[in-house]
Amino acid sequence: MTADVRRSPTLHDVARAAGVSLATASRVLNGSDRKVAESYRERVEKAADELGYTANASAQATARGTSAAIALLVADIADPYFGQIAAGVARGADEEGLIVTIAITQRDPEREAKILRALRGQRPRGVILAASRTDDGETRTADELDAFRHLGARTVAFGAGAGRSIRIDNRDGAERLGSEMARLGYRRAIAIGAADGVRTSDDRLAGFTEGFTAGGGALERTYRGTFERESGAASMADALRDGVDAGTLVFALSDVVAIGAMTAIREAGRTVGADIAVCGFDDVPASRDVTPQLTTVRVPLDELGYQAFRATVDAQWQQSPIELDVLVRDSTPVVTP
Repeated sequence: MTADVRRSPTLHDVARAAGVSLATASRVLNGSDRKVAESYRERVEKAADELGYTANASAQATARGTSAAIALLVADIADPYFGQIAAGVARGADEEGLIVTIAITQRDPEREAKILRALRGQRPRGVILAASRTDDGETRTADELDAFRHLGARTVAFGAGAGRSIRIDNRDGAERLGSEMARLGYRRAIAIGAADGVRTSDDRLAGFTEGFTAGGGALERTYRGTFERESGAASMADALRDGVDAGTLVFALSDVVAIGAMTAIREAGRTVGADIAVCGFDDVPASRDVTPQLTTVRVPLDELGYQAFRATVDAQWQQSPIELDVLVRDSTPVVTP
């Protein structure tokens, strides 16, 4: 017995049911900029609904030159840093009736370039690169972004990059954090960063060191890893094996890394706060949920994501000022003489 397979409705079917030409139906449903009389538009949309017709995304992209999508590239969607940025991008896309496609780069330049090449065929209206990158692979990424711009898509990068840029003064925020920690009485510090050459990490480490040393403190050593919580725990475990005196401050390049470090301190039988102080950067929601609450630098990530979206769709765009605030919490109590 042959199965009865129902044929999907086509654009021809919609045009026939609406009593209009194929060209008119296409203009209504595939996003053409050419005007269609409102009576015809209503008939076509009604016929499409009744038949269950779904517009072909590729046809829409061809008609418009771009699709109704924004491509967002992040390093790790499980990281709340990128989750908050994605929420801001999605908020903007919802306002404009667009969708967001998210791809994971894992901070691999080769992977980033391959993803961009694959996305080019989808003709997104805009491309947002949210992950901190190294100089390695910058040329390959720049070439791919040039290709997008030739297709009419706007490109936006967090930090320096081809196209429009979302600027976060990581160095200044970290410098102010370092100065505040020195003002609280800390004189010895350990830093946990990412690999050399990762811009966000390098800027935050340099800023913290400058502010802390200017206030009378000394950065004793730096451990290198990744932006992951597990890396923070592993780096802190290494530091504890090397020896960490009571009263030492640990600066981690992000809250996620700092929370991992806090776990390692507790597992070693030490106390976060009065024994070993910890501070981070970003102010992700978890920084307020841990005990003790984490001292950090607040970055308005949702707003930055929203601004990145606006940069992809607004012809006249300029980044609004971004304020980074140092938030002192219980993980860095005042040092008593």
